[in-house]
Amino acid sequence: MKKHVVIIGSGFGGLGSACLLAKSGYSVTVIEKNEACGGRASVFSKQGYTFDMGPSWYLMPDVFQQFFRLMGERVEDHLDLKKLSPSYRIFFKDIEKNGVSPLVVNLTSNIEKDILLFEQLEPGSGQQLRNYLASAAYQYTIAKDRFMYKNYDSIFDFFNRDTLIEGRKLSVFQNMDRYVRRYFHSDEIQKIMQYTLVFLGSSPYNTPALYNIMSHIDFNMGVFYPMGGIYKIIDALVTIAKKHGVTFRTNAPVAKILIENKKAIGVELENGERILADIVISNADIHHTETKLLPHSAREHSDKYWKKRVLAPSAFIMYLGINGRVPELTHHNLVFSRDWKKNFSEIFDDPKWPTDPSMYVSAPSVTDPTVAPPDKENLCVLVPMAPGLDYSDADLESYSEQILTTLEREMKIPDLRKRIELKQFFCSKDFASRYNSHQGTALGLAHTLMQTALFRPNNISKKVDNLYYVGADTNPGIGMPVCLISAELVWKRLMNDKSSGPIKELRQTK
Repeated sequence: MKKHVVIIGSGFGGLGSACLLAKSGYSVTVIEKNEACGGRASVFSKQGYTFDMGPSWYLMPDVFQQFFRLMGERVEDHLDLKKLSPSYRIFFKDIEKNGVSPLVVNLTSNIEKDILLFEQLEPGSGQQLRNYLASAAYQYTIAKDRFMYKNYDSIFDFFNRDTLIEGRKLSVFQNMDRYVRRYFHSDEIQKIMQYTLVFLGSSPYNTPALYNIMSHIDFNMGVFYPMGGIYKIIDALVTIAKKHGVTFRTNAPVAKILIENKKAIGVELENGERILADIVISNADIHHTETKLLPHSAREHSDKYWKKRVLAPSAFIMYLGINGRVPELTHHNLVFSRDWKKNFSEIFDDPKWPTDPSMYVSAPSVTDPTVAPPDKENLCVLVPMAPGLDYSDADLESYSEQILTTLEREMKIPDLRKRIELKQFFCSKDFASRYNSHQGTALGLAHTLMQTALFRPNNISKKVDNLYYVGADTNPGIGMPVCLISAELVWKRLMNDKSSGPIKELRQTK
């Protein structure tokens, strides 16, 4: 008889685990509290607009290819991927170039074009960019093959002979700010090389420099978009999971994990229904799992532990439907704060609403005509902010006016506010209520040195047998492809696979 696995939550980690385990011979049931699968990669449609509510950047295509290969599938059979050119556009506030303010630059993932841009911003920096990216590419290979696909149970798993030899080649013990300054002197280029840390929910002042690998992912590998939206990836994973017999239950919030003789034996839903299982995997945030779904005696981490964790930012998001096109924008757009350090401080050190925020504007309708009505634009405006801040609806409305004023001024978008025909907010309280995220963090635990690899919450419970974790709060961490790697790590746990690299092929459970 097949062993039954219940997975709580259907984000990328949960769906990835469901696919891998079902193909390996397990009976799998996925339990999702919301109306549809996807976790933070949710979607909603209104007035002819379709908005990806969460992730919007398709990065690390090699990891997606690895996962689909394991499932006997091809990415191109499920997704129509477009490589974006430019990859993204950056607006620098109050910086002039040739008498025009703000300075606007396009990054292309074409090394020769990007070198020309860097030389304009800082003479002599072109060769430095080549050197930086060569180092980042080398470190990415080491990190992926030796560290990211590896489970850690003790200090000896991390500091063994192989990882010590390879780990010396990674920039672990300095932060990204100092590391980038070794290569580049201009403020603009330093910001360009550090902005990718938003994908990790971190600050350049507390993130290990090993995450310079993000520049390889960005510049060398490029930025892609699945036509139809990011949710097409969720659709593909659900389709593959069902092909292998996975059962899905939506609108089914879990009330608790059932434990008997210190073993997880299933879950109980809020409606009182019990679903028994041999193995329970939680793709819910680990803080929520421990504090809401487990009895106190089964919790591995104390309240004091969670209070000391560094959370990734939350976000103030506006989903906007715009009458008419917005030619000033490309698919991905960034507006950088004038005072970089102050902006990060207001998120991580002295929590408050950002006074001069950096912000991100996604305009998928630039690439994909299906996500907005004809001759209209679909915009998602995101402002990183500290998690746990209190606010009212009036506060959100007031802050939105500040942000819209900034967009009109910095992006030179005339009459933006007058052309808004759909506006919907999403903020930290919504992250907390919809995704059970701790203090409304948008991403989970930040990637500080003490929350990386061995120091990140493990994917196997020390208190409850047959209880596992998958997703952004455990290893390797934050991001759609990274959460798919976390699914491979859970598979390795159950198959007693001690290897450090990507899985070569799936095998059947005994």
